[in-house]
Amino acid sequence: MNYPLRVLFVSRHNAARSQIAEALLRRIGGQDFMVASAGTECGVLDPLAQRVLADAGVDISGQLSKPIETYFGQEFDYVITLCDRSRENLPDFPGDWRHVHWDFPDPTEADSDPASRLTDMKHLLTELAIRLRGWVEMEHHRLAAAGLVAHDQRPAVV
Repeated sequence: MNYPLRVLFVSRHNAARSQIAEALLRRIGGQDFMVASAGTECGVLDPLAQRVLADAGVDISGQLSKPIETYFGQEFDYVITLCDRSRENLPDFPGDWRHVHWDFPDPTEADSDPASRLTDMKHLLTELAIRLRGWVEMEHHRLAAAGLVAHDQRPAVV
């Protein structure tokens, strides 16, 4: 087991879901995780994703949407896909990595008014935070069992 754990989040465009997941894991997981995100297709960072994270106290204004090719040849402990399309188009990465799949709807593709899209983006943030808190706690237990972190370490709250 590596420390810190290396995690790559993958969504279709790296515009919202994987960007939010990356930012949340940085906040929740702290120094125990090296985290990145990418899209199976090139996209643009969604301003509403930026806004809901800013409202939660997380600044991603310096982040860019990155194609998955950016990470070809790099090793990860976990590759977490956030939609079925990214799972279907996921390339193989070197090393011994685990694939985790969480399917979340893409709030950037909603054909709704801006207020509804904002509500959808906030819901995505909440759902990802809940999922990540549980996952981080489980991984902290694994790291503690391997003697890599203290047993009393708890994930941060978002």
